[in-house]
Amino acid sequence: MFIGRTRELNELTRIYNSNKFEFAVIYGRRRVGKTAIISEFIKDKENIFFTGVESNEKQNLENFSKAIFESTSNTPADTIFSSFQSALDYTFKISENKRLILVIDEYPYVARSSKSLASTLQLLIDKYKDNSKLFIILCGSSMSYMEDNVLSYKAPLYGRRTAQFKIEPFEFLEACKYFSNFSDEDKAIAYGIVGGTPQYLLQINDKISIEQNIKNIYLNTTSAIYEEPTNLLKQEVREPAIYNAVISAIATGYSKLSEISSKIGENTSVCSIYIKNLISLGIIKKENPYGETSSRKTIYSISDNMFRFWYRFIPENISIISRGASDLAYNRIKPCISDYMGEVFEEICKQYLWSLLLKGEENFIDLGRWWGTNPKKKTQEEIDIMGITDKNTALFCECKWKNQDIDTSVLEKLIERGEIFSYPNKRYYLFSKTGFTSGCVDMANNLGNIKLVSYKDMIKI
Repeated sequence: MFIGRTRELNELTRIYNSNKFEFAVIYGRRRVGKTAIISEFIKDKENIFFTGVESNEKQNLENFSKAIFESTSNTPADTIFSSFQSALDYTFKISENKRLILVIDEYPYVARSSKSLASTLQLLIDKYKDNSKLFIILCGSSMSYMEDNVLSYKAPLYGRRTAQFKIEPFEFLEACKYFSNFSDEDKAIAYGIVGGTPQYLLQINDKISIEQNIKNIYLNTTSAIYEEPTNLLKQEVREPAIYNAVISAIATGYSKLSEISSKIGENTSVCSIYIKNLISLGIIKKENPYGETSSRKTIYSISDNMFRFWYRFIPENISIISRGASDLAYNRIKPCISDYMGEVFEEICKQYLWSLLLKGEENFIDLGRWWGTNPKKKTQEEIDIMGITDKNTALFCECKWKNQDIDTSVLEKLIERGEIFSYPNKRYYLFSKTGFTSGCVDMANNLGNIKLVSYKDMIKI
């Protein structure tokens, strides 16, 4: 069953309906569902679908030739083109009078084995684009390769593409479609432990408990995800051990560049390169206090929930997991899940605010987290979510994933933190897992610039 990706499919359809030459680049991390999107899009359209393999040029050319002839003619399947140029030239010619989609999936494998492929594509696109109805889709999972060798201004294909799609993991509400049998609370926890990557979401069984899912997915050495983080790093980077050390350091609380560098024993200039690559892979995110740009205040955290959960809980329990003691490992993890979910809930709340903006029910320029010094109290403070509408109006939000209703003390603290800033107009949101006390509701109603949002209301939109 295909789920979501409506925006991407609609845009691909719009491009397809131009009935002229088009060239789309689709890229994103492994397991994120790129091939599934393409397969859904082309299922009722004439196409040539070719998947590159990590082999030599001869093998890929043979496979490409077979894909072309199987899709377009009755030529014997063992007929092989003499070169990629002749194969592509043939494809361009047969698409002069009909709409045809050419998909080259895992393009980096093919391009690495055939060094001239990109230049050949450039040559033929320039030659045929004005009279061709070919729709080329290049797809790749190697983020660095696609960005440096396909999208970069230095790449031979630069300026030829007519569209590009960076496929991201699902946000929370779309991810919920994978586990409709869960309670609302378990939906959030499921998203918190595997994130929005479709292949990881498919590992969740919504007919059993979250506890059993954690045991099956993370505390079982035979599961598909048990070694996924290390395997993914091996596929994406040249020195996975150092990248693994960087992620481990961040997962255990070393958030500043100097701290991470000291922890892994590399100088900051080297460490920053590894962090930059992890950011491009969507594993790590860089943050500054909202509205500030000073690198001195920059911190790093793990943005992908599957990586966050794995690095938070698996390495420290790996010895007992490897001995099959999943119950013991889970009993160590269980008391920490509520605290772990705090950051996940903040992200869910942020996504909720963006959904309100897109529906015209909210107004702000951007959102982020803020931390810094309260000049009046000389204490360090944090604001879960902050945004500005204009130079006169700011938004401040507090998110609580607790099994108790929020009372007036939390609201008062949020307002106090808002007073650190000099915006004439301030608006406040309180987000709660369970709800609010009657006193908090009364206070919010009296003040008038406060919105109280419970999790059950967020999941209904």
